[in-house]
Amino acid sequence: MSKSPSRIIIESGKQDKHYWRDLLSYRELFFFLAWRDIKVRYKQTILGVSWALIRPLLTLVVFTIVFGKIANLGSDGIPYPLMVCAGILPWNFISTAFSEAASSLVNNANLMTKVYFPRLIIPSSNVLVSLLDFFIALLLLFFVMGYYRFVPPLQILWLH
Repeated sequence: MSKSPSRIIIESGKQDKHYWRDLLSYRELFFFLAWRDIKVRYKQTILGVSWALIRPLLTLVVFTIVFGKIANLGSDGIPYPLMVCAGILPWNFISTAFSEAASSLVNNANLMTKVYFPRLIIPSSNVLVSLLDFFIALLLLFFVMGYYRFVPPLQILWLH
């Protein structure tokens, strides 16, 4: 009596269900990669954490001078530096997150080919580092709001 050969059945959508479970089970790797990137970004630089404040501050100064003073663009009663700061912070976060996530795939190509883990972990850990930069730079926005004594309306809670 011969045994019938075993068959592998590939169905669409089955892998996605396991992918999210794998992401949860590899969360330690996610935090390790994020911590590694945070250490590289802040410990091994001369400016350290202050770079997360200096970059948006310099952008704020340049935009305020060029568009607020030279081009004389209006801001509907809101102080122009405050409006610029509120705009450049999310822009810097999104642009940094996308560029860092894309370059992380290239920089960690050797890691991705050697070991199995969900590939989404590498770019996601870099987005977490960019999110940390965003929260540090948010201090600049609060400082500018305090300088101009501007309290946002309650509608900001609904992002209107």
